[in-house]
Amino acid sequence: MGLNDTPSANRIHIGFFGRRNAGKSSLVNAVTNQDLVIVSDIRGTTTDPVSKAMELLPLGPVLIIDTPGIDDEGALGELRVRRAKQVLNKTDAAILVVDAVTGKTEADEELISLFRAKQVPFIIAYNKSDLLESPPADNAENTGGENTIYVSAITKHNIETLKERIAFIAKTDEPKLQIVGDLIRPGDFVILVVPIDKAAPKGRLILPQQQTIRDILEADAAAVVVKEFELKETLENIGKKPSLVITDSQVFAKVSADTPADIPLTSFSILFARYKGYLASAVRGVRTLDHIDDRSRILIAEGCTHHRQCDDIGTVKLPRWIKQYTGKEPEFAFTSGGEFPEDLSPYDLIIHCGACMLNEREVRYREANAADQGIPFTNYGTVIAHIQGILKRSVAVFPHILAELEDEL
Repeated sequence: MGLNDTPSANRIHIGFFGRRNAGKSSLVNAVTNQDLVIVSDIRGTTTDPVSKAMELLPLGPVLIIDTPGIDDEGALGELRVRRAKQVLNKTDAAILVVDAVTGKTEADEELISLFRAKQVPFIIAYNKSDLLESPPADNAENTGGENTIYVSAITKHNIETLKERIAFIAKTDEPKLQIVGDLIRPGDFVILVVPIDKAAPKGRLILPQQQTIRDILEADAAAVVVKEFELKETLENIGKKPSLVITDSQVFAKVSADTPADIPLTSFSILFARYKGYLASAVRGVRTLDHIDDRSRILIAEGCTHHRQCDDIGTVKLPRWIKQYTGKEPEFAFTSGGEFPEDLSPYDLIIHCGACMLNEREVRYREANAADQGIPFTNYGTVIAHIQGILKRSVAVFPHILAELEDEL
C-alpha cells in the first residue's frame, strides 16, 4: 500500500444484505459500474462476503461488501448467515436488497431489526422493479417511514439516485480524530522508532507506521525514522528537541530509557487506541493484569491475519511477558481477522491489537460487546507500557485522558 492510498480501515463500509436471489450481487455490480461479483440465477451463488475497496462518487473511498443470502439453509448455510451478520459489525451503511416482485419477508424484517439494534443507517432497495407493472413511488410515507427506493440492476433505473442516498446516510458530521496531527504543530519534528527484525515485513513499513508518517506530514511537521539502537545517538546529534517520540511497543523499555524525561513518549499502539476511540477503556482494562491468577482466561485478539513468526507478538511474546509480570499461569485464547466471539463470558480480560486493519465501527462494537458483558478490554501497547511501568508517561500526551484516569494510573 502506498502512502497516498486510503487504507480499508479508513474507508466507509457499505454492506449489501438480503435473501438469496434478491439480486444483491447484480445491484452491487450496477452501483459500482463493474463486474465486481459473480452473478447467477442459481440461489446462493455468493457463499462468503466479498469486499472491494474503490472510489464511489459522490462518496469517495469506500469498501463495498456483498454478503451471502440471509435465508441460506443447512449447516453450511447457517455458517454463511453468521458471516453475513458479522459484516454488520463493521458496516457504516447497509443496503437491504428486496425482490420487488415478492416483497419483504420475515428474513428481511429480521435484518431490519438488526440494522436498528446495531444503529446502522440503512436503505431498502426494491430490486427488479422493471418486472413490476407500476412501481410505487419512492417515498417514506408508503413504507412506514423507512428509506426505500425502487431500482433495477438490469435497466439501471434509479441507480444514480441510490448512490446519492447511500452517500447521504453514510456521511457524518462528527469530527474525526487524527492519529498524531493534533498533538504537534507545523515545523515540529517527531522521531519514530521502528525496529527492523525478522518479524518486520520485507521492503515496507507496516500500516500504523505508514499512516502515522502521513499524518505527521499533513500537519506540516517532519518525521525522522530510526531503529531502536539509533535513537540515543540521534537525540544527541540532531540539535533540536523533538516534540514527540513514537515507538513500536515491543521496544518500549529501551526507548523509554533512551528518551529524556522532558520529551513526550508514546507508542503506535496507544495512538491507534486513541484514534479508534477506546484508549480510556484500554487504560482502565489493563489494571486487570494485577489481579489475574492461574484460573484466569485471557483472549488475545488481532484484527488481521498474518504469517506468524516464531516469536510472534500476540501469541508468544505477550503471553510470556504477562506470565513474567504476574508470576501466574493464566490460560490464553487467540482470535484473528473478522472472528471475534459474541459470547465473551469465558474470559477475564480481552487484549486487542492496535486494530489498524479494522474500521472504527467494528472496534467500537468489540469494545462495547466486552463492556456489556463486564469484561475488561485493553490493547497490546497499553499492556506492554503497564508491564514496563511507563503507562503514565505513555499516555501523558493526552492530558484529558490523563486527568480522567489519574487515580487509576
